[in-house]
Amino acid sequence: MVSFFGFGQSAEIAIQLKNEETQRTTRIRVDDGQYETFYLFYDGENVEGEVLINLKKPGQKLEHQGIRIDFIGQIEVYYDRGNQHDFLYQTNELAKAGDLYQNTKYEFCFANASKPYETYMGSNVKLRYFLRVTVMRRLTDIVHEMEIAVHTLATYPDNDASIKMEVGIEDCLHIEFEYNKSRYHLKDVIVGKIYFLLTFLAGYDLTPTMRDVAKRFSVRYFLNLVLIDEEDRRYFKQQEIILWRRLEKPFRQPIQQHFQQSQGPIVRSSIISPPSSPLPTNSSVEELIGNKQQNEE
Repeated sequence: MVSFFGFGQSAEIAIQLKNEETQRTTRIRVDDGQYETFYLFYDGENVEGEVLINLKKPGQKLEHQGIRIDFIGQIEVYYDRGNQHDFLYQTNELAKAGDLYQNTKYEFCFANASKPYETYMGSNVKLRYFLRVTVMRRLTDIVHEMEIAVHTLATYPDNDASIKMEVGIEDCLHIEFEYNKSRYHLKDVIVGKIYFLLTFLAGYDLTPTMRDVAKRFSVRYFLNLVLIDEEDRRYFKQQEIILWRRLEKPFRQPIQQHFQQSQGPIVRSSIISPPSSPLPTNSSVEELIGNKQQNEE
């Protein structure tokens, strides 16, 4: 990847990194939402290569007051674009003041370059690393920049503690979230559980579930789970639940009925007629049973 910048009609400049063919690359989303490919470096790695200045017309003179290349780490806050913060600034002088009459190549190397933070392109702030070549001239300096990307590496033990978090609305809802750990690598999977500890239905004006009432209507209730991402896209999951009405208080019988049940079976007639014949004795009962068995045979 070679980046060019034209000096009017007189020359072109290119920054070429060492071992570009094998250098790592990564894709990063930039300001306009598109993804661009950048060369990738880690903290402590050398940033080295060549600066090439090519004259468009051989033999044409290019006057300059010096040529240098800077390696810069910069933070830019979008609401204050005119106030960038350079947390890293290293300079290599490529040439002193003079004239160029032919295509010229300059080598540069930022050895063990400190890159303490990761490249970040957010919605409110940008952290970037770039190489800047400056050809100093009498009137206006000619500047060319080439951005690179930086990733920071880290390791954490596997025995990470789990996380528990609670959220709720008073007298309405109480939810507990549990995550298996607190540290995740960028390709990891977040595993957790969600507990609906308290979901008070009494705060809502509800009725029992009713299905196909007189073949006219039904009343059904659902639990809706809605996930909203940062781009305001919504994902829905719905599950039907059954609501029923229970007896609020134990049923209390009348005192008279309760007394009658405690004394024995209810007597519905106030006058009991005597039997038409004397009650059978034990022997007569046995005879009656025997007659019944014979009749059945």
